[in-house]
Amino acid sequence: MKKLYDKDELLFAILWIVIYCVVSVPIRGSFGDESIFMLLGLAIIGAGTFLFVKKYHLEETYGLVKWKGKAGAYWYFIPMAVLATGNLWGGVQMAYSGMAQLSAVVSMLLVGCIEEMIFRGFLFRALLKKNSTPVAVTISAVTFGIGHIVNLLAGQGDMETLIQVIFAIAWGFIFTFVFYKSGSLWVCIAVHGLVNAFAKFGAHENNSGYIYIIATILIAIVYCVYLSRRPSALKEDGTAFL
Repeated sequence: MKKLYDKDELLFAILWIVIYCVVSVPIRGSFGDESIFMLLGLAIIGAGTFLFVKKYHLEETYGLVKWKGKAGAYWYFIPMAVLATGNLWGGVQMAYSGMAQLSAVVSMLLVGCIEEMIFRGFLFRALLKKNSTPVAVTISAVTFGIGHIVNLLAGQGDMETLIQVIFAIAWGFIFTFVFYKSGSLWVCIAVHGLVNAFAKFGAHENNSGYIYIIATILIAIVYCVYLSRRPSALKEDGTAFL
């Protein structure tokens, strides 16, 4: 892995995306999010990404550092915090019971960790080194959203998948901008994990799901325009934090 990383970071990122899809999609399709097999598969992939970063001292490179902004500017993250609760807007209802619910929630938290690491960390940073910032942000966000098409292979319906792709693209822009502007991936990991985990508690009644999706798209547009005007924690070439 290290040789590939040194030779071509973009190919390295793509390889991790492929590994993630090849492992998680068949398991989800056969056993579901609540399966212990899903949990173990995600745990192995997550451990692999974080151990690689740790072993080669790339924590700062991939934003596994504290946010360096002033304490008084924490309102910077308020739109993300609000949207993170969206899956609960229609009420609370557990998707499973007992250990199955716990397994599903932990799996969803792991999905947040893994997807932020490979899409915002590995992929976005590699793109930023070779492209302009708008191009890198767009490719990272759109790739993240389109990547949800693989859920069709897990038995998800066509319309549900299309809506999920649009929803994920909106979140992709939010996460990428926040990482680029704040210099820390931790807040993205936390919010992404909560969005996924809360989906296993949401009742989704009275069209609340559609309200959440529309709100996410509209807030993403305004929020990203705002973030685009703030100073960046990453250099233009993506090689280091300021």
